[in-house]
Amino acid sequence: MDVEHEQPAPDAADPADAAGAPPRAPAEAESPLDAYSRTVIAVAEAVGPTVANLQVRRRTRRGEAVGAGSGVAISGDGLIVTCAHVVEDARHGTATFSDGTDVALTVVGTDPLSDLAVLRADEGTLTAASLGDASRLRVGQLVVAIGNPQGFASSLTAGVVSGLGRSLPVGARGGPRRIVENVIQTDAALNPGNSGGALVDGGGRVVGVNTALAGVGLGLAVPINDATRTIISTLIREGRVRRAALGAAVAPRTLPRSVAGRLGRRVAVQIMQIVPEGAADRGGLVQGDLLVALDGEPLGDATDLQRLMTSERIGRRVPAVVVRGGRPRTLELILDELR
Repeated sequence: MDVEHEQPAPDAADPADAAGAPPRAPAEAESPLDAYSRTVIAVAEAVGPTVANLQVRRRTRRGEAVGAGSGVAISGDGLIVTCAHVVEDARHGTATFSDGTDVALTVVGTDPLSDLAVLRADEGTLTAASLGDASRLRVGQLVVAIGNPQGFASSLTAGVVSGLGRSLPVGARGGPRRIVENVIQTDAALNPGNSGGALVDGGGRVVGVNTALAGVGLGLAVPINDATRTIISTLIREGRVRRAALGAAVAPRTLPRSVAGRLGRRVAVQIMQIVPEGAADRGGLVQGDLLVALDGEPLGDATDLQRLMTSERIGRRVPAVVVRGGRPRTLELILDELR
């Protein structure tokens, strides 16, 4: 009796099919570089249309001059945020977006202490960026900078958060006229023209406004947080923010154990740089002092100090507790108004 043997079904995993096609390569897992690229591309597509190339006209001793920078649209009805130094001594300008939209601008207000300014487009509907919260940033986190360096529109660079809570002296060549506190340090490449552009997290949220090139591989950005949101709102309403000025750059420091036990505190801010003839200089503060408290309020970082620089303290005598040579002492300062 003949027995018909059943032929085995083709193996689905067989590398060759019935037509003799070559083996199919197995699907490759996405590499970390691919994931990084997709994140940066998504950020560029989401935020790029909100960043403008700014041209501003400012008055100089030789007549009118044109300056350049970047700006970020923060509302659909025409509000744009940029750096105060980009629009210094300017009242009008133009903004050009990546889609070719070209709008005239008016300066609404500037705040030199935070290096922030608000502009308003005279007409047109803008694509607005989504604002994030820089207080959630961590050192090492991916960030993307979008701006118009050297006039190259919508340029993008990527890097990481290199440091937080930095101080930035800005102003005249003869010495800093003011100190911008609590800035973000990033290694995302920044060049002239990037100022006022967006520093963006991996989720496409603007967490900072690029403000300066501090050196090779060192870029700085003003953070978007509760304090700067309040500043932006005040500029929109009133056109300016009256601020007191200490006239010193600071950095967070841990107190020596012996002093910490005596004062009941672990942290302070160290005086890193003094503005000549400023309140700190006149009041006797020196570089290296550990500033523990001002006007009875404890200090742990630049944000604490910035929060105290309110209009109510301008011209007032305020006590400052400092540690110098391992010993606490109290000085009296008269705070200036930021100009």
